[in-house]
Amino acid sequence: MKIFNYRLIIFTLSIIFGVVFSIPSLLQTDTGKKISLGLDLQGGLHMLLGVNTHEAVTSKIKSVATSVKYFSDDEELLIDGLSIENDSVVFSVLDADEIPKMDEMLKQINGLEISKEDLKYRLKLTAEDIEKTKDLAVAQAVETIRNRLDQFGLSEPSVLRQGQTDIVVELPGIKTAEDEKAARELISKPANLELMAVDEERADQANTMTSSQAASYGDVILEDTNNPNIKYLVKEIPILNGSQVVDAQVAFDQSNQPIINFTLNSTGARIFGEFTGKNVGKRLAVVLDGKVYSAPNIRERIGGGSGQISGGFTMAEAGNVAIALRSGALPATVTMLEKRSVGPSLGADSIQASMIALISGFALVFVFMVFYYRRAGIIANIALIVNIFIIIAIMALFGATLTLPGMAGIVLTIGMAVDANVIITERIRELIREGASIPKAIEDGYSNAMRAILDANITTLLVAVLLYAYGTGPIKGFAITISIGILASMLTAILGTHGIYEALMSKISKDKDSKKWFGVK
Repeated sequence: MKIFNYRLIIFTLSIIFGVVFSIPSLLQTDTGKKISLGLDLQGGLHMLLGVNTHEAVTSKIKSVATSVKYFSDDEELLIDGLSIENDSVVFSVLDADEIPKMDEMLKQINGLEISKEDLKYRLKLTAEDIEKTKDLAVAQAVETIRNRLDQFGLSEPSVLRQGQTDIVVELPGIKTAEDEKAARELISKPANLELMAVDEERADQANTMTSSQAASYGDVILEDTNNPNIKYLVKEIPILNGSQVVDAQVAFDQSNQPIINFTLNSTGARIFGEFTGKNVGKRLAVVLDGKVYSAPNIRERIGGGSGQISGGFTMAEAGNVAIALRSGALPATVTMLEKRSVGPSLGADSIQASMIALISGFALVFVFMVFYYRRAGIIANIALIVNIFIIIAIMALFGATLTLPGMAGIVLTIGMAVDANVIITERIRELIREGASIPKAIEDGYSNAMRAILDANITTLLVAVLLYAYGTGPIKGFAITISIGILASMLTAILGTHGIYEALMSKISKDKDSKKWFGVK
């Protein structure tokens, strides 16, 4: 009597895998990986955000000005009047012999529309590059917000682009006002870090000078983060910005107050070192989101590409700013267009309704299979139970989020999982009616049914893949559960039940009772 076979061994390992990895989700244990519930099942926060894409264009213009300043300083080119006017960078080259060198540098910056009159340059972004910058700003905002929420530790946030400039953010599990406030601040914080030179010649005029007067000198007036009455006059073109930051961590100063240590990339470190070396004795303003957090004197050249931000942070504020800096600054500010809280009671009702559908559907299928196919139906039901365990285990193992459409997918999978067993059993019954022996009918039944099962499952799997690739959050959840269910059903129905029949073949042949085993004489 051949009890053990490779099909049965694989099926047994699948049972162990399914049971072990689904227990944390089914019993909600404190340890182990579990399935996360989506916004529609456990409640949370739904937000629609709008990205101010014009700010991204302004930011790129400013970065072009920074590149011009760095190049001219590095190559010791004399330029004058470097400033930003109406989304254009204007400056003059003082030495006509240096124009070819400046022209060669500007050719390396893509998307520029360059106009030149004598020694004066005016740089603008092309219309095509403006649209490209706006589109990229929304795409970068989606990735930046998603990275921030992941680092913040929120469970399975959903961040999706909607239309040209909007972003949909869904945060399951946000139930308190404090959690909601922290999440909103983290999402909306631009975290735009800039290191800007203080205009030492006119610094004492910061409180009396108007913005237009400051602009005529290529300066801007910024407030102190702790005291708005304290003003700083700084150069409009920053020395460095947050794009050069590669790491940011919370630390403590000598008075045990939270500060943020940041690290620059190699390019930023070189620019920072050269600037501090040439400006010993002057001040460098550390500006975050348009406010000056500190403006220390440069005592010596600062190498290594690191610095710190201090400004009376609380521990929570410092942590959120560090997360925002690590994940990158938003290319443009985002505004709240719509906010909707989903209560957990709605999710509880959905879970209850879905569980009723799942249990009742499973019970009806279970009873029908046993009544119609007898012991073959029992074997099919075993495969069906294992199939459900495997679906839960795989989703838990990969940290998938279960949404209401996902639960609908599991309910649908119950019917699809038993479908392969129905096809196989019907093929076996047909062969038995034609007079084949039971062992021969079983082997030929699996062979004959294989093509129909593969065609049906592969077709459905391709549709599920397309749904996942092009669908939104809820549709993706449905596609994931269907895909896992299809693969699991092929394992349990084709491999698992065949292994059980092989193990019981001696007993089935001895009984010679096809009605008891397959419901047919």
